[in-house]
Amino acid sequence: MPLPSALRRLAAAVLLLFAAAGQAAEPEKALSGVLQAIEANRLDLAMQRVEKLLEAHPNFRLGHLIRGDLLTARARPLETFGNVPKTVPREKVEDLRAEALLRLRAVRDRPSRERVPRYVLQLQAAQKYALVVDSRRSRLYVFENVGGRPQFVADYYVSLGKNGVEKTREGDQKTPIGVYHVTANLPRQKLSDFYGSGAFPINYPNAWDKRLGRNGHGIWLHGTPSSTYSRPPHASDGCIVLSNADLDAVGRTVQIGVTPVIITDEIDWIDAAALEADRKSLAGAQEAWRADWASRDAGKYLAHYAPRFNSGDQDLAAWSEHKQKVNGTKSWIKVGVSNVSMLQYPRETFVVVNFDQDYRSSNLSNVMRKRQYWIKEDGRWRILYEGGA
Repeated sequence: MPLPSALRRLAAAVLLLFAAAGQAAEPEKALSGVLQAIEANRLDLAMQRVEKLLEAHPNFRLGHLIRGDLLTARARPLETFGNVPKTVPREKVEDLRAEALLRLRAVRDRPSRERVPRYVLQLQAAQKYALVVDSRRSRLYVFENVGGRPQFVADYYVSLGKNGVEKTREGDQKTPIGVYHVTANLPRQKLSDFYGSGAFPINYPNAWDKRLGRNGHGIWLHGTPSSTYSRPPHASDGCIVLSNADLDAVGRTVQIGVTPVIITDEIDWIDAAALEADRKSLAGAQEAWRADWASRDAGKYLAHYAPRFNSGDQDLAAWSEHKQKVNGTKSWIKVGVSNVSMLQYPRETFVVVNFDQDYRSSNLSNVMRKRQYWIKEDGRWRILYEGGA
């Protein structure tokens, strides 16, 4: 029996992707076995493998689509991938095609160990993992903290907002772009079946979103209903949706209030040496800020703040006046900085820096978790925002 041309083309493309990518996450790995059999013109073996895939994941609609193609191929040649009866709504088939292409593209584009996302400059010791979402590829990447630097662990297919990304208002059905963190773990027992095996809310809107007037709420990482293995690439009201098995796997890496979730339109991958150079540059600027504050030299200290600086209720002029008055009452100041994380904000030029600040002076001492936004202007790092974390 001749191999259906549409399936042969799909299989050949997939095999090329998997040959370059190495180990693949489920269910892509099982799917590759199906397509290997198709490429070898062993359609009976392909059918056996797709049925085994569907036995493990009975609600995996993409698998059902390929199985339908294999059944149809027994009677007549296929002209296209997803050659289903006209009674099946066209948009459903298009959704499955889009999912298939995104899953396979992700395998081709899986990063090498030498490449890292530009956004994760440094993780503090308590942050065991970081999550980075690439909305254009419908992919969530998990990175382990190895000595403060990100190391790729795994990646998963995700569904995002129906209207894309860059959420600005309530009800726009978009997924936000930015640097966030997980705020809670909502187990299956407290949710309807719609959310699958659970949910992890994130802190949208964050301080930067509020500064830009963005609103809305209820952006979660969550699972799928029991009747559905996965959803189309753009099918949520703004949440990040994974299969239940994938959510369970990601959930094992999540620490409430600690794990960062960086959502981008497309990940900018760079080599580790370039990332380290950026990290050292910013670390040096922060150390100079700390030393100048401790020196009680108001001019040097305030020079670290950008003209557009805002602390929430104070602009640079008000901040400068306040700090000069406060520092004038001190005979000595000591400032300690530890547990630093540095996360580049997608689409922006600033880095979110969180750290523990141990402040001691002649008349006041305190310890707090602090957040700063550092922006590079005219070749120099300056602080755009400062406040409690």
